[in-house]
Amino acid sequence: MRAVDLIRKKRDGLELSNEEIGFLIQGYSVGDVPDYQMAAWAMAVYYQGMSARETADLTLHMAASGDMVDLSSIHGLMVDKHSTGGVGDKTTIVLGPLVAAAGVPVAKMSGRGLGHTGGTIDKLEAISGFSVELGKEQFFNQVNEIGLAVVGQSGNMTPADKKLYGLRDVTATVDSIPLIASSVMSKKIAAGADAIVLDVKTGSGAFMKTLDDSIRLAKAMVDIGTQVGRSTVAVISDMDQPLGYAIGNALEIKEAVATLKGEGPADLEEVCLILASHMLVLGGKAESEAEARKILQEKLSSGEALDKLKALVQAQGGDITQIHDLQLLPQAEIIVEVKSSSDGFVESIQAEEIGIAAMLLGAGRETKDSIIDLAAGVVLHKKIGDPVALGETLAVLHLNEVHRAGCVEAGNRVREAYGISTVKVQRRPLVFALVTPEGIKRF
Repeated sequence: MRAVDLIRKKRDGLELSNEEIGFLIQGYSVGDVPDYQMAAWAMAVYYQGMSARETADLTLHMAASGDMVDLSSIHGLMVDKHSTGGVGDKTTIVLGPLVAAAGVPVAKMSGRGLGHTGGTIDKLEAISGFSVELGKEQFFNQVNEIGLAVVGQSGNMTPADKKLYGLRDVTATVDSIPLIASSVMSKKIAAGADAIVLDVKTGSGAFMKTLDDSIRLAKAMVDIGTQVGRSTVAVISDMDQPLGYAIGNALEIKEAVATLKGEGPADLEEVCLILASHMLVLGGKAESEAEARKILQEKLSSGEALDKLKALVQAQGGDITQIHDLQLLPQAEIIVEVKSSSDGFVESIQAEEIGIAAMLLGAGRETKDSIIDLAAGVVLHKKIGDPVALGETLAVLHLNEVHRAGCVEAGNRVREAYGISTVKVQRRPLVFALVTPEGIKRF
């Protein structure tokens, strides 16, 4: 078997066998297939695509290229949630405690943020002392004891995917649905999930900017899950504006805690309830989404979901007093209001620009080695559909003196991210579609 023959085969639009895909991935992982040949193959996939079977085979080979987590020692079905990323997306911090309180164990491996999207691990580290490094036995025992653990991803998980993604990033082949889908799903499968709920974002702050592309990606990932025996559903949710009001690590912890108290933004609570409902159904704790939602709302109103977050923080060494008193979380030295330059109604918010503004204030990483400022970020005061008057506050910047130089540009980006209309604007739907093995349901 030769790599050049497999490149030619894919270039000509033919399907590769499982063995041929395995040959490429294993060979690339160990250096037998050079970068230039793998780049040529990736470009062939970009133009010719892959079948559902090919994509599933690629996913399994990438998952098997490194550590595979065996969660069989944890009691119950493991239902994982994955978001394709966005601005202000702190759903895991709400969902984990909420779902665990409802009896579905959550053994979560999350990543750090890079660029304008935030990472769950960074947000949790805004809580003093919170450790995301747990040994395997400690991780399993904690999930069995309190139903919940959140840790950083293993350094040797899906190394073939990491290597291939780095190559795609510099060869203009990132935007390939089969390659994106297999990249996401290989991590979920390597992490040991029995079932997977996908939150596929669509809009200006998402990787996929259009609804049709988001649905295509969701369908590809659901097809992979089905092919490899994992119950998988995908929710297509809005990212044409940030989720909730807070963007930034400590700021998002505060908003997540407020949501678990039943005092958070309506859009964040609703998206979490939708995703959590699917997790409960896949986890066997409810027969329907309606039944699941009723259970979850009771867990919120009773305080059990908030108690589960407190248990998580305590178990992983975090300062529990910061959950009781949110003012003890990292606070910014400087607060700057961004004012509206016109009257009207908020018609649009370029979510990516808000995320970049938060990064300029220190809340995100421009490179992997950047040090983030846990107190920094942006808090919106206006969302799409809200009325706004000339000189009224659109958003507030939170920053420390060390990042003052980025304040002017951040403020300009936030102001320009807002589109103001003279006519009343309808609020956007939160969820556009549901993709299951049975098909696509648009709302």
